[in-house]
Amino acid sequence: MRFGRTVGMLAGSLTLALLASACGGSDTAGSETTSGSAEKPTLVLYNAQHEELTQAVVDGFTQESGIKVELRSGEDPELANQILAEGDASPADVFVTENSPSMTLVAGKGGFAPVDAATKAQVPAQFSAADGSWVGWAARSTVLAYNPTQLQQAQLPASIMELADPAWSGKIGIAAAGADFQAIVSAVLQLKGEAATAAWLKGLKANAKIYQGNNAAMKAVNAGEIQAAVIYHYYWYKDQAESGENTKNVKLLYFGDKDPGAFVGVSGAGVVKSSDHPAEAQALVKYLTSKAGQQIVADSQALEYSLSTEVPTNPALKPMSELDPPVIDIAQLNGPKVVELMTQAGLL
Repeated sequence: MRFGRTVGMLAGSLTLALLASACGGSDTAGSETTSGSAEKPTLVLYNAQHEELTQAVVDGFTQESGIKVELRSGEDPELANQILAEGDASPADVFVTENSPSMTLVAGKGGFAPVDAATKAQVPAQFSAADGSWVGWAARSTVLAYNPTQLQQAQLPASIMELADPAWSGKIGIAAAGADFQAIVSAVLQLKGEAATAAWLKGLKANAKIYQGNNAAMKAVNAGEIQAAVIYHYYWYKDQAESGENTKNVKLLYFGDKDPGAFVGVSGAGVVKSSDHPAEAQALVKYLTSKAGQQIVADSQALEYSLSTEVPTNPALKPMSELDPPVIDIAQLNGPKVVELMTQAGLL
């Protein structure tokens, strides 16, 4: 009686051990835990946006999904060309940018997998590629930062195109080498054509002082070195939110009237076609454009525009509805052509 019970217990233990061996966590591929549950991968995100903004949204995604994300940060064109050079061997799962021309560069070479339809539906159509290769997830408005002690209201230009006029010689600043300014030029190119853009750039070469970044140009306006500079809106708003030290003598002009100077640049997100984790990569892009992700954008100290119709603009900013930007096909903004034209004009 006692022997039979012992045999039965041993047999039961052996059965359980065999079941555990069959169903439990093999570590040969590193894809399962010892409990048999699938181990979530770590995504690699090539990030050309401001790191603090991307990190904030990624942290929200990780908290919600349990999927970790490794950020590898660089500049828009640098990372776009890196993805293309790496091809199928790229470790990147997702690519996000500050400006859309680099998204167009990768998409034009077939570097993205189509974004899920549910993700695309979360963003107004004008802020994403029509072919579904990538979506927008944040935006910034072009502005003219000017010194009101040097420029009266009546002296302000009605269009960004006027900055090529000789009257602006030595009075205007640009960050010519930056992806921000090059995105603005790409809007001018789409709206005005190659000949007019080349003439405009030639005028800027004669008139403008070149700065290493938008902040440097804005500081020069504040110091009275120049009267005005072409920048994106959030540089001014971020300084105002922190100390206002670099914007005491700076105001913003929003061009409006669908002028090229009212261009709204879009930060893009796309799933890299060669991703080893396409489902998880799609989930990350979906989160970036979701109500939760967009709320993080709206609340962020980066002070950029959220794009979801479900999430109001940060109240510190001029409402998106008041910007009146030109109608742009952001998926057709031509970064390489812009670089060619700016090089010919001597700005690069």
